[in-house]
Amino acid sequence: MKLLIVCQYYYPENVSLTEIAEEFVKRGHEVTVVTGKPNYGFGKILPEYKDADYEEVNGVKIHRMNLRPRTKGSLSIIRNYLSFHRNSVRFLKHLKEDFDAVYSMCMSPLIACDGAGRFAKEHHIPHIHHCLDLWPESAVIAGNVKKGSPFYKMLYKNSRKIYQTCDKILISSPSFADYFHNELKLDIPLSLVPQPALLPKDKGKISSLPKDKFNIVYAGNIGNIQLVEKFVEATKLLENDLPFRLTIVGSGAKEKIIKNLLENRKISRYVYASPLVKSVEAVPFLRDANALLVSLINDGSSVSKTIPNKLVTALYYGHPILASIGGDGRKVLEEAGGSFFTDDSLENIAKTYREMLTSDKEKLASMGQNNKDYFHEHYESQKVMDLLEREIVSCKKEDKASH
Repeated sequence: MKLLIVCQYYYPENVSLTEIAEEFVKRGHEVTVVTGKPNYGFGKILPEYKDADYEEVNGVKIHRMNLRPRTKGSLSIIRNYLSFHRNSVRFLKHLKEDFDAVYSMCMSPLIACDGAGRFAKEHHIPHIHHCLDLWPESAVIAGNVKKGSPFYKMLYKNSRKIYQTCDKILISSPSFADYFHNELKLDIPLSLVPQPALLPKDKGKISSLPKDKFNIVYAGNIGNIQLVEKFVEATKLLENDLPFRLTIVGSGAKEKIIKNLLENRKISRYVYASPLVKSVEAVPFLRDANALLVSLINDGSSVSKTIPNKLVTALYYGHPILASIGGDGRKVLEEAGGSFFTDDSLENIAKTYREMLTSDKEKLASMGQNNKDYFHEHYESQKVMDLLEREIVSCKKEDKASH
């Protein structure tokens, strides 16, 4: 099968798409990727890629679009999104190569996949979209758009139009189906295919976690919907001199709030913030932790019901999980049987901290093993790739028959 993949992000940016594309090559498929020049997480376009428009890596043909680098500030982010959209649409319009199918993956925003849908329609081949984020709902939950506003209505109309170019949508969380049917009013074939976990290679580096404390680690985006600041603030309710440390590895919109909280002496006793952005640097923290934090706003919205990639990664590392999450994510963790659950109230978070600290080692080890076993049963990469390959190949066959 000749497969065209469209996604704004690719290696050396930290996305699961890289492993997907390379695994397709290993399975005998011919893969071409249309992506951007790497900048996400780096604050600039990496110097070695500034003039690199095309390369082949591990058998994958990669076309890199020029774009405005994503730095700090909302204007920079908007320019980044729009420049990739403009240049990828233009490039794909003039791409004359034949393919059997187009596969698009979108984290944010959906317009990054617009060129994939246009190409598929122009060349009469199926477009399979892997939905990891709902649009325009994600923009509403992040606080960037007010529901019902003129801008929201424009995003809603544009999102429906792009989704309608899809012959099949692969949803990463079961509850996404309700959003497509009830909110977007779309009748497009849906299949559940999890997002492969982001698992950077462990290079054996030693973490800076204190060995004499119970270490809970959060690694990832510190945004408006992750509630990390609540878990930081709750530590001020803990008794003095507990053998406990909450370590935060990441950056995001709430980073300054957390820095301000750390000016409180009691909070700074229990919390350490390490503003690392490269995923490979987070591996020692995740590996050496006693427990991992998985948190997501639980307001009943479609986005809050999702299974975040952070959750799947946490299962992989085989530690107990401190969880504040609802929807599909909570169901997964309940099935796995290795989590301490709390809501987002400071009192209950502090109570759960104490519960974890007083749990015996055998219980904690058993909970961690439950999570590890659940990961291998449901999210192991080869199993996810088998599902993904089957969905794309079957769509390709159906399309060939219909044309």
